[in-house]
Amino acid sequence: MVDASFGYALFMGFLSFFSPCILPMVPFYLCYMAGLSMSELRADEGIAPGAQKRLIVSAIFFSLGVTTIFVLIGMAAAGVGALFADSMDILRYVAAAVLAIFGLHFLGVIRVPFLYREARMESQADPKTVLGAYAMGLAFGFGWTPCAGPAISAILAIAMMGSVTKGGTLLLVYGIGMTAPFVVAALFSGAFLRWSARHRDKLAYVEKVMGVMLLLFAVLIATNTVNYIAELMLRLVPSWGRIG
Repeated sequence: MVDASFGYALFMGFLSFFSPCILPMVPFYLCYMAGLSMSELRADEGIAPGAQKRLIVSAIFFSLGVTTIFVLIGMAAAGVGALFADSMDILRYVAAAVLAIFGLHFLGVIRVPFLYREARMESQADPKTVLGAYAMGLAFGFGWTPCAGPAISAILAIAMMGSVTKGGTLLLVYGIGMTAPFVVAALFSGAFLRWSARHRDKLAYVEKVMGVMLLLFAVLIATNTVNYIAELMLRLVPSWGRIG
């Protein structure tokens, strides 16, 4: 049966990549991993095949590092939820309130000061090597920017209400949604950098969409009706009931 929370996790991961805190950082990470300047990476004629291959491999292992941390966090959240199973109703309301605050922040209704600060963790490993790129991904996963925190919090709120396996899988799906565009950006680095430079002014709309999604799931979590979306999807596309 379709589980709407996995689709939500994938979508929120995708939105997180295009958020104003992450997307502007991508060109610098690509340059760092490729060992090239911004002008060399953005050149119309492209970069040398060797550098392109190195960049793609580094991007894949960087993404694996980021996703590893997310999976561990998801499993931990589910474990915490199991410890407080008797207080699940209270946890659900607290999670819904936090998501609602984050949603209102992204919509510009209120401002949460700490969401404007970046929390980074640097890695001293060489990002042009497989292990270095993976370590860099681990560091980024530990110190993700706070603007991605609300999206992750929404997934963690759902993860706390399920098994450890589901918690880890939810954050795996979120990690794939957030890092797959990064690998695509490495594959088409020049075109991606030119595209992102032209559309940087549209990033504010991503925040608005994220705000609406956070408010929606705040309501669904508070009313314990997350599965309502799955039921709606099954009514619209009955064949999805055979998935999973």
